[in-house]
Amino acid sequence: MKKLALLLVFVCTATFAQKELPNLSLKDLENKSINIKSDFSEKDKVYVYVFWATWCAPCIQELDAINDVYSDWKDNLNMELIAVSIDDTRTGKRVKPMVNGRSWDYTILLDTNQDLKRSLSIANPPYTIVVKNGEILFEQAGHAPGSENEFFEKLKSL
Repeated sequence: MKKLALLLVFVCTATFAQKELPNLSLKDLENKSINIKSDFSEKDKVYVYVFWATWCAPCIQELDAINDVYSDWKDNLNMELIAVSIDDTRTGKRVKPMVNGRSWDYTILLDTNQDLKRSLSIANPPYTIVVKNGEILFEQAGHAPGSENEFFEKLKSL
């Protein structure tokens, strides 16, 4: 009985603990190593991580929709969007041409081994995580067309 009570306390504590970003490095489109914890750590800046893949139609739809309003978002908030591609080595060569063709003005990171995706327990893209001061404040799975305004309101409240 004691073991069960102790396990329950541990599970509850782990469930309600504030999540932090793991200390991992990923490559950008120029093959430069970027540490997600230290390179994106400006105090009080909001970092929006969108996990996507070239084969994921809702992901592309979401990034295209945000791209249309991204400059307005940055004018109104101290924020940056980081689009994390989870394409593996087979589909990874499609990332740079797609980003260039769509003129996305985001920081693009490549999670080809899906280390970041796994460490955050993300099942499927699109998946969005909002981080401020190193802590994950909001998570959202999926994308609904036209939900950008609601998402922006959420960002302003953080």
